[in-house]
Amino acid sequence: MVCPFCKVLNEKPNEIIKNNKNTFVILSNPRLMPGHILIIPKRHVERLSDLTMEERNELFDEAIKCEEMVLKKIASGCDISQHYRPFIKQNNLKVNHLHMHIRPRESEDELFEKVQKYETNVFTELKKDEFNKYKKLLSN
Repeated sequence: MVCPFCKVLNEKPNEIIKNNKNTFVILSNPRLMPGHILIIPKRHVERLSDLTMEERNELFDEAIKCEEMVLKKIASGCDISQHYRPFIKQNNLKVNHLHMHIRPRESEDELFEKVQKYETNVFTELKKDEFNKYKKLLSN
């Protein structure tokens, strides 16, 4: 499957909202809510650790700029996320090219009503033995 983000960069430049040296910004399609933005490195990589320091800095600088723009012009809140899920095949909702999501949010918006109001049933209290296990694994 051809990477849809590389295709936008190389064949559909009119879909690009902002074009930087190492990153570009587009509106997510499909989207979760109006104003859902994607920040994408120009170089095709899959993980944050694959980025050069220059690419990483630009990616996060652009995320900050987009967050500020969303908070100033679109919504009172904002979700920022990045997902690495190699266990899911690339499809219309999952692309194997690193990208960050900037999602405008409001209290009890459509995403909250459909999904996040059930979060309390998903989270589990962190037990001491689990804490100790992951502290040991992650601190070395």
